Amino acid sequence: MNHTKSARIAGLIAAVAAVGLALTPSLVPRPALFQGFLAGLSFGLAYLAASWLWRTVAAFIARRRQSSPGARPPAAVSAVASASDTAASAMSTPTGTVAAASGRSAPPLWVWPAAGALAGIYVAVVGILAVHWQNDVRAKVEMAPVDGLELGTFFVVALLVGAMVFGVHRGLRTMAALGRHWTQRLLQKSSSSESLRASLRPASRLRIVTAGGLLTGTLTVVLALTLLVSGALLGTDRVYSARNDTTPAGITEPASEFRSAGSQSAVEWEKLGMQGRAFVGGGPTAATIEALTRAPAKEPVRVYVGSVQAASMADRAKVAVAELKRTGAFSRGTLMIANPTGSGWLERQAVDSLEYLHGGDTAIVSMQYSYQPSWVSFLFHQDLPRASAQALYKAVKAEWDSMPEAKRPELLVYGLSLGASGMQSAFGTVEELTSTIDGAVFSGAPNNSQPWGELQAQRDPGSPVWQPVFDGGRNVRWLSNNGDFDKLTRAWEPARVAYLQHGTDAVTWLTPALIWQKPDWLAGSSANGGRAPDVSDSMRWIPLITYLQVAFDMFMGEAVPASHGHNFGDVAVQAWNGVSPSGLDQPALDRIQAVIAAYPYEESMTN
Repeated sequence: MNHTKSARIAGLIAAVAAVGLALTPSLVPRPALFQGFLAGLSFGLAYLAASWLWRTVAAFIARRRQSSPGARPPAAVSAVASASDTAASAMSTPTGTVAAASGRSAPPLWVWPAAGALAGIYVAVVGILAVHWQNDVRAKVEMAPVDGLELGTFFVVALLVGAMVFGVHRGLRTMAALGRHWTQRLLQKSSSSESLRASLRPASRLRIVTAGGLLTGTLTVVLALTLLVSGALLGTDRVYSARNDTTPAGITEPASEFRSAGSQSAVEWEKLGMQGRAFVGGGPTAATIEALTRAPAKEPVRVYVGSVQAASMADRAKVAVAELKRTGAFSRGTLMIANPTGSGWLERQAVDSLEYLHGGDTAIVSMQYSYQPSWVSFLFHQDLPRASAQALYKAVKAEWDSMPEAKRPELLVYGLSLGASGMQSAFGTVEELTSTIDGAVFSGAPNNSQPWGELQAQRDPGSPVWQPVFDGGRNVRWLSNNGDFDKLTRAWEPARVAYLQHGTDAVTWLTPALIWQKPDWLAGSSANGGRAPDVSDSMRWIPLITYLQVAFDMFMGEAVPASHGHNFGDVAVQAWNGVSPSGLDQPALDRIQAVIAAYPYEESMTN
């Protein structure tokens, strides 16, 4: 019996099946590049896992047979042994001869052509289904259908990624073999005395040698990952550090006293960072607000502190409060604390909407904690957005609390994606959130956010996880499409909190539990409310595969139209008008909505 060849067959079967599963639909459409990457990764991992499992079971069977020659192994074990014998015979014996090792005849001549035909049919069917699945997903998120796959891109990427997986595996096996060899030689040198050699029985020597190989392999993995991650982070840091020193096109240093880096400001233009310069140098003016709302307006206050303005977050927060005082922000009608994404970016739709709605009688303050993209902070520095939000909130809230209650501005908080997670961390519970501020908007909160997770888990019975209802909507409500707030009949009491959340937003639904557990957001069909209306009914939970798919979906969340994925700009006006009512008439609200809806989308994952 040739266990190596039978293990290869098992691995190949599992790998081919895994490719088909990897091409099944997920939350948003995937381009051929991502399809190929997923297919290659799934092929390599499935092949290695299945072949290893086969060899392990075969070795177990062999040991059972050797230890109990007359004993009959269990039925399941016998079945595996029989299958292993048959597979090995099919691979190791020439056609028409007898396999001496297993005593079985070789497969008939028609087996290999039939296997090839079945493989061809499988590839054709999976290809057709893949196009169908992608078009189903595209229809759900309001995108035009595609005619087929970009086969060239798909196969090249799949082959490269698959080869990379096998190359890494081969390298690890080589290092493990070297580790075993070095350990064995060390034992030979240290066992020169007869007494020591006698004390090391063959079984003990084998365990020590095996442990040496495993240790070497493990150290190799750790070292390789350390070098790979460090190199990637260093390269990313260089790129985004240079980007942070640039100024977006059309943005100039402000002269207004109501902007950081403007007249009499202690904040330096050069230290704001790219996103800070975009924030204080952009946005609507009093004139543009008046033209749109047809009502008197003030010049909005915008305060921003870059990550290099001061050494610590606490010091930067002090600078921010000083800027708020200088600009007269605490005498405005509304004061909003905004926690940015990883690079310091604030979504234009969200901040501009608030200023339009309140006629510029607003002050928005934010503080940069990093210049790298959100995915870097998400993977390696999740403490940064939390620490920054807490420092800024604490400093601003202390000044706000010191004011006479009748003179305090309305206090709001805001965050998108990583910024939403960080901003929520300033509040221990939902009760603290609703009792210490006047309102909040959190867009696309990551799955590990709190108290978002607590609210999701304690939602009212019968309300779906993708659009929950908590306490009948008394203080907290969820918005995916304009009009969702009005679906609840209970009065919305202050303080009002809005979570902007889409059923197709991978940032919200990605969690390690997807590897082994079916999520509630795939509980049933969209028709019966088991999933969001824009999630394909063809999407199925598959252990590990679904996790990988949703992880890739994170990078495509902003490549879909508004109202889907990680895009929330189209509901920003209604979100803020719901949380902090403006008093504007419907025509004015419609004009603001039209302007905001025309803004081009920027990708928060790269910001």
